Amino acid sequence: MQDIQNGICAAELIGATWKKSQRSNSQGACVEIARLDGATIAMRNSRDPRGTALVYPADAVRALVSAVRTGEFDYLIS
Repeated sequence: MQDIQNGICAAELIGATWKKSQRSNSQGACVEIARLDGATIAMRNSRDPRGTALVYPADAVRALVSAVRTGEFDYLIS
């Protein structure tokens, strides 16, 4: 089993399948995500695919997505 910690080099996440939103722009300033297992999600900057990956519990990512969907963070972009 791989030792995965927050701030790991994304290149070290063996077998991670990185995906970005279909709504991403052509400038490449995107966040990519990968499910590492049933309980862990990693995120990285698409401009630096070998850079740092931030690792979160799936429940935390689920809560973030839910809050974004309900507009809880709209004040950040308006």
